[in-house]
Formats: sequence, C-alpha cells, structure tokens
Amino acid sequence: MLAGLELKSTLFHVGEYCGVYQASTGGHQRASFHVVLDGGCYLHVGADGGREASTTELSAGDAVFLLSDVPHALTPSATPPADLSVRLGKMTPLPPAPHEPIRSASRSSVALACGFFEFRTDLDMLVLGLLPNPIIARHASGRLDGMTQVFALIQAEARRPGDTPSPLLARLTDLLFYYALREAVHAEDVAPGMWRLMRRDAFGRLAAAIIESPGERWTTDSMADFVHMSRARFCKQFAEVGGQPPAHFVTLVRMKTAAALLRAGVSLPEAAEQVGYQSESAFAQAFKRVIGIQPGAWRRQAASAGAQPAATAVATYPVH
Repeated sequence: MLAGLELKSTLFHVGEYCGVYQASTGGHQRASFHVVLDGGCYLHVGADGGREASTTELSAGDAVFLLSDVPHALTPSATPPADLSVRLGKMTPLPPAPHEPIRSASRSSVALACGFFEFRTDLDMLVLGLLPNPIIARHASGRLDGMTQVFALIQAEARRPGDTPSPLLARLTDLLFYYALREAVHAEDVAPGMWRLMRRDAFGRLAAAIIESPGERWTTDSMADFVHMSRARFCKQFAEVGGQPPAHFVTLVRMKTAAALLRAGVSLPEAAEQVGYQSESAFAQAFKRVIGIQPGAWRRQAASAGAQPAATAVATYPVH
C-alpha cells in the first residue's frame, strides 16, 4: 500500500540565504519540501489543528517533507518568528562549485533546494493522514542506508551550471521522500502496528481495505470473514500482530481520515457519515479520544491556517 503511493515533485528554487532571512514554501496550498544542501538553519512549525508549535535545528544533508500547507519558516535563529507568513532575505544562486566540505555547523548561511510535491490518488491522501507531519530525515546517522548517496547526487545536481535547476533534482527528491517514508513505517510513526500488519498478507489486505473504505461497516465478524478466520482466531492474531484490538485500529483509521476530511473543508456531519458514523455525538467523542481535540475546533483551526490534510506529529529520522 505504501509502496503504491504515486508522488510527483516539482522544484521551486535552489539557492543560498545569508545573514538575516525567513524562508518558507507556505501559503501555496500544497505539500512541500526543503533539502539543506549546505550550512544550517532552524525549522519553525506553527501550532495547527491540535499540533503544538515546534522548532527543529537542521544541518546539511537534512530534508524536511511537509505533507500539507503547514505554517512554517526557515530562519538562522532558534527563536521562533512572531509571524511565520513574513518573508525576509534574498536567495542568491549557488556557485557552480565544487567539492568544498559541508559546513554543517554554520548558521550564518544556508543553501537550500525547495519545492512542492503531490500525490495522485484519493487513497494516497488517506494513507498520508496516518503519517507524521512534517517528516524530517536526518543525514547524521546510520539508520537510512543509501540516503547519503542520494543526497550527494542532489548536492552535485544543485550546483550544476545553468540558468534553470536540473530536472533530476525533483526525481532525486522523490527518492529522498521514499527513504524517509520507509523509516517512518519501520519506526511505527504511522498508525500503531501498521507496519507489522502490512507485512502479513491477510492483515495487510484488510488494513488497506479499511483505509480505502473507512465508512464500511467493519465489524469483528466482517473482518474475520475478510481474512477467512474464525472470530476468536482473528481477534487473537490481530492483537498479537498489530498490538491492539481490531476495533481500535478501525477507529484510529476512521478518525485520521475524518481529520483529513475536516481539514479539507468537509462539514462535520458529512465527515462523520463518510467514516461510518450516524451519530455526530458518538463521532465527536471518538474523534476527541483519538485526535485530542473536538472535531469542530479542529476544523476551525485548519480553516484559519488554510491547511490541507495532515497528521499531528513531527517525526525525525537519522540518515546514513
């Protein structure tokens, strides 16, 4: 299911900021990315839809994937700016250079490759609702084999001479995202137990079906029938593999899907119906239990931020 995500990246700009700056891809109503090619900076993400504001230090080789139009800014200071929508500083072209060592400790300047990406299908958007947002892939680690090589190619392509960025940069960024996504799955930062369920053929097909059609009447009996098991055997094996009862997993998927629908502007009654709830009060109780905020408040916060579907956590992954 995750391997089937159809991603397309487009490059926005490549260049360097020096001195005082405040950069962002926010406000375009699109998912976006930042790859730190050289130097370092701080990523400030605003509070949004139940998620607390955060500040994360970034160094050369780190990559940030914002799965929605999240209010954010990149600055040289660890102090969050008062207004994330402000833009300061001018990006200058990178020198066509060379093989200087990475200045990962420097915060006086930063070289960035920034752009947008999109997913092709509605199922992709439902899967994204189960992921942390943003995803931050770390260069300084041994957990993501191969990503160092991808970053080296990105760095080389970014410094190729010419008036327009290399088209290979967007494709290499696609690869970078899949590395980070794979680690998010392995680290269980997707819906709890998802990776273990997806590795079991029968349970993987069931999980994919629930995510694709959360509004279906997913009872314990219907799920047991789906995987051709007795009710008792199904409940026992699902809990052993997924770490939770099947009904809890269904509720989690439904509420994550509802959160994405509400953030996209769907009304509360319609969102409740699309994820299988006839009672708005029962839906509101389940939503608050899973997401941590009332659905109406979630929708209002999303509307004020102008955001698209997203999850509520920040995940960082070291890279080798």
